[in-house]
Order: sequence, then structure tokens, then C-alpha cells
Amino acid sequence: MSDEAHFSAEQPGSRTPPRLPRPDGDSRWTRRDSRAPSSRSQEAFRLISIRKRSDFLAANAASRVATPGFVLLVRGRNDGDPAMRLGITVTKKIGNAVVRNRMKRRFRELARAVIGPDGVPGSDHVLIGRAGGVERDFSTLKAELAHALTRVRK
Repeated sequence: MSDEAHFSAEQPGSRTPPRLPRPDGDSRWTRRDSRAPSSRSQEAFRLISIRKRSDFLAANAASRVATPGFVLLVRGRNDGDPAMRLGITVTKKIGNAVVRNRMKRRFRELARAVIGPDGVPGSDHVLIGRAGGVERDFSTLKAELAHALTRVRK
């Protein structure tokens, strides 16, 4: 008789159970945090991204305010929708992809902070980056954007 006859046929090592859903849910996967809804109105702060070239071209014919860091274009849509749309443009003249993406991230945060509460409802807002916009202090850009929005409203 050989020594192999006394070994178990089961393979050594850990076996993972099959991936089948449990009736009460899968406890291995974490669930999202269910937070209480925000106290502020979500409709007033809704910013939608502008994606179509035709929308950017239409905004180009609207009112514009130039600052050292960016150019702001604001065009009323007159479609009855109070949502504000945001478009961001940064050309290759500004710098390489890293610099352009940094500028876009800063513009998105500016838009959340300033255009969200103080923007013109029912209109398109387009921010066009300028060469000195990346080096400018964020608080300076924020003040310039708030000033540009007040100039557009006049």
C-alpha cells in the first residue's frame, strides 16, 4: 500500500465562496452612506455642463467681461428653465495638459463657489482661461468672478 492512500482528496488552501447574492443583501459590499438631504434648495445651485460646440458659439455672441485671469461670457437662454449651465474653455496657448487641467479644476471650483449662488438663472456661463489665470490667487479669482457677474447683471 502506498502512502498516498491516507491523504485527503480535498485541495489545500482557502476557498472563496461562490459569488451569489444573499436574500438579505451581500454583507461583503459596503453600502453607501445615506445622508440626510441638504437644507438648501438644490434647484438654485444646479450647474449643468455645456458640451455642444453650438452652445459655446451662441455664448460667444453674448455679453462678456474680461478679467486678468479669465473671460466670462453670459448668455440668457430664454427657454424657461432656471438651471444654469457652465462651459469651460482653456486653449493650448495656456500650457500643456497638466496646466490646462489644473486651470479647469480651479474654474469648476470657482463656479461652485460663485456662479452657483450668484449666477444668472436660466443662462449659460462660459469661462475662458487666460494666460495669467493659473498663477493667480484663488481668492483673487473669486473676487474677480463675483465682480464680473455684477457687471453682467447691469
